[in-house]
Amino acid sequence: MKYIVFDFDGTLADSTDVFIKAWNLFAPKYRYDPIDVEGVIATKHMSLSQRAREYNFPMYKLPIIMPKVYRFFKENIKEVKLFDGIKDMLNDLTAKGYKIVVVSSNAKENIELLLKQEGVDLVSEVLTSSRIFGKDTVLKKFMKQNKVSPDQILYVGDELRDIQACNKVSIPFMWVSWGIDGFDLVEKENPKFVVHKPEEITRNLLNAANK
Repeated sequence: MKYIVFDFDGTLADSTDVFIKAWNLFAPKYRYDPIDVEGVIATKHMSLSQRAREYNFPMYKLPIIMPKVYRFFKENIKEVKLFDGIKDMLNDLTAKGYKIVVVSSNAKENIELLLKQEGVDLVSEVLTSSRIFGKDTVLKKFMKQNKVSPDQILYVGDELRDIQACNKVSIPFMWVSWGIDGFDLVEKENPKFVVHKPEEITRNLLNAANK
């Protein structure tokens, strides 16, 4: 494998608190129900559509609401941190010769701001999708531009939609347990690796390379 592609929110960045604040800020205007940390945990095993129904969230208004959420994210970037161990893990992967890429539906500016804030300059490319279910298109374009095959890439993420996008383009997937979605959601999509700590990402890659 040559490229390690990371999802951003819930995988690299601990942004749950900021997203909860943004969600609740816009809830009255768009007439959906507020949420708290306990609610996020309680819905880990629900699909996006199930969560939307649970909180009366109007999915058809997603293209209107999400830019406002990402603007709020930027304004509150100081409250967002990388998960513990992420920076060391990225350093280890880079030292082993892997190229680090971030693919996200968050705004590119937000991602670059947080990486700078956290002192991370190891990411070779930041790619974003304006569509919440559009990562397979981004990945396909990335492979074409860089002339790489799916087996030269590993995608690391926390959500069902991430692994579904990877399966569409035959990219192997590593699921992290500290993110948004529970394992029962992604299990049926057959992730190649399952990890519970950032340091396990490097360990799994090295073990696979030595087989």
